[in-house]
Amino acid sequence: QVQLVESGGGLVQTGDSLRLSCAASRRTFSIYEMGWFRQAPGKERESVATISWSGDMSDYADSVKGRFTISKDNAKNTVYLQMNNLKLEDTAVYYCGARFLGSLGEDLRSWGQGTQVTVSS
Repeated sequence: QVQLVESGGGLVQTGDSLRLSCAASRRTFSIYEMGWFRQAPGKERESVATISWSGDMSDYADSVKGRFTISKDNAKNTVYLQMNNLKLEDTAVYYCGARFLGSLGEDLRSWGQGTQVTVSS
């Protein structure tokens, strides 16, 4: 099972920036995609940004395009989410997720523990 450890959340003000990190370990050779997801109180978890394990493909939710950037450090097996110009509506628990292939080729997903991002006015 892929293990994910997140860091970087916190309390910031509107317009500030924050960078989240997600370090992957165990069976990283089987990962083919990683991403950041968030869940606000009373809402479903939504995809924020995803990136292929090779780092050559990424995708963003419309609500964060132009403000958030997902990137990957291959040497560290770490994915980052740079969040700029944060808005009140970005407040949520942010989860790192990885999609990987199991030993039988099945499509599996692993999640980090989540990190709180709170944006205040």
